[in-house]
This record gives sequence, structure tokens and C-alpha cells, in this order.
Amino acid sequence: MNKGKPKSKSPARQAKAHVPVKSLLSSTPRKKILVVDDHPMTRAGVVQLINKQSDIEVCQEAGNPSEAMQSLSKIHPDLVMTDMTMPGRSGVEFIKDILALYPSLSILVVSMHDEVIYAERAIRAGARGYIMKEAGGEKLLAAIRRVLSGQVYVSDEMSQRILDAMSGQTPRGSSSPIKKLSDREFEVLQLIGHGKSTREIAGQLHLSPKTVDVHRAHIKEKLELKDSTSLVRHAVRWIETEDQQT
Repeated sequence: MNKGKPKSKSPARQAKAHVPVKSLLSSTPRKKILVVDDHPMTRAGVVQLINKQSDIEVCQEAGNPSEAMQSLSKIHPDLVMTDMTMPGRSGVEFIKDILALYPSLSILVVSMHDEVIYAERAIRAGARGYIMKEAGGEKLLAAIRRVLSGQVYVSDEMSQRILDAMSGQTPRGSSSPIKKLSDREFEVLQLIGHGKSTREIAGQLHLSPKTVDVHRAHIKEKLELKDSTSLVRHAVRWIETEDQQT
């Protein structure tokens, strides 16, 4: 009788018991990311940064929203990383397009544009995070991982602004009249600033010229502009300022 003697482990059990934790972690599938940006050099830098990581990888690149939507019909990424302004579709509308077809897909906006103007619109449209490109690679990786974990990522400053807004306080530096515009009015203002006529804006946004005129009237009222000439001048100056930042 060998009641007191412990049973010896089989070779298979012993091997399993001594598998290093590192080996188990390395076998975890990497999360897949679709990178959408109309600047090839920016995309290349982001792709290189991500693909050096052990837990995430770029599964596809796209240069505009149209290419991205085609890719999404064939691949199944865990995260879409997108710029805010690209040819053919505004960032806000692009986010809405994605979520209309893939409601559970996580989206992180990575943009040169001021978060005070754009971040809240992106989050409201359904993005799970917003980070400015100037934040750097380390913070970008942190934002990616945070969004992939199911959380929302914005800068500390932007987080405080959102909390202030929710509590009824007016955040400092948030007095830009542009924030008064709806997402559609904001989009129309951008197109006016790029020199588009009412008919061209209507065609691009799939609206009637009459509807565009209504939006223009609302923009003039909210920005306190007296006529169409003032509106065009204001829109062009605003776009030029934005372009200088990018």
C-alpha cells in the first residue's frame, strides 16, 4: 500500500506544467486593425509602429472612405483607425456609415485637427476614441489598446471638457461659434470653404439644393454672418486655418 506516496506526474503533464507564461501569451491571436488615411507616408509610419507590437497588427490599409468600405466587406478587423478629413466623405459621416453596417466595430479617430472642434462630434457619431497625431506613438498605442479593451479614449483635457459639459458647466476655451453648428451644417461649412457651390454640395451630400440653402441660412444665423459673401469668406478663412494645422 502506497497511500502516503504522491503520484508522479506523467511526462505530458510535466511538460504542460512548465510551459512558460511568455509562450502562452505569444500564442494569443493579434488584434487586427484597418488603417484609413489619405496620406501614404503617414499610413506607412503608423503601420510600421503597429506591426512591431506583439498584440496588434494592421490587416489592411485604405486611402479614403470608399476604399475602406470595400475592405470592410471582405475583412473583419477588430478596430478601424481613421483620419477625420479625407476625400469623398467627411469623418463624421464615414463613422456613421461604418456603424450602420457594423454596429459593434470599434473606431478610433487619429487626426491633426483640433480635438476641441472635432473630438466631441466624432464620439457623438459613434467613435470610441479620438487622439491627435501630435500625441506621438506611445500615446497612440495606449489609445488603440484602450479602445480594443472596450473603453473610450480621449485626452485628459478633452475628458474634462466632456465632464464639464455633462455637469452643465461651460469649459474654458470652448466659445468657438463653430461648435454651435450641427454635424450637417459643419459639413456644409467645410465644403463652402473648399469652394463648392450649392449645387455641388447638394450632389456630394445627396441633398436637394433647397436643403443646402436652408443649411446655409442656419450657418449664417449661428455664426452671425450678414450675407452669403460673408459666409464664403468666413468658411474659406476657417479652412485655411485648418489646413495650416495639417
